[in-house]
Amino acid sequence: MKKFFLLTLALIGFALTTHSQNIADNAIGLRMGDNNGLGAEVSYQRALGGNTRLEADLGWRNGNNYNAFQLTGLYQWVHALDGNFNWFVGAGGGIASFDGKDELNGISETEIFIAGDIGIEYDFDIPLLLSLDFRPTLGFGDFTDDLDFDIALGIRYQF
Repeated sequence: MKKFFLLTLALIGFALTTHSQNIADNAIGLRMGDNNGLGAEVSYQRALGGNTRLEADLGWRNGNNYNAFQLTGLYQWVHALDGNFNWFVGAGGGIASFDGKDELNGISETEIFIAGDIGIEYDFDIPLLLSLDFRPTLGFGDFTDDLDFDIALGIRYQF
């Protein structure tokens, strides 16, 4: 009975601390990862209230033989870990487009995908937010036709 009481008390304490973080109203910056071969993405986060926010990421690449872009939207839940450290989890999806320019890469496609997201972040006392996240995506088409895993470092300015 004593262990049950302590476990219950610990869970209630954890639940109360998960809402104690302060999410910035807006954050903009870069998410630097693989992004299905497109590289760094421009990233924007918008707080919705409480411990939730929306994140939108845009990655693109122009090459000699192709043009491509990927737009991702995620709904995230943010929880406090310790001090300025938070962890977050989210789900969403997006759209990707690939346009080949020569006869070998003459494929042009627009596709949709679903995505998940889990990571940690550090909110500095200055308006800087650093994050490290893991994002699996499942695509439905020839360009994003499989399960991909992306690990990225994010750096954002908060305002």
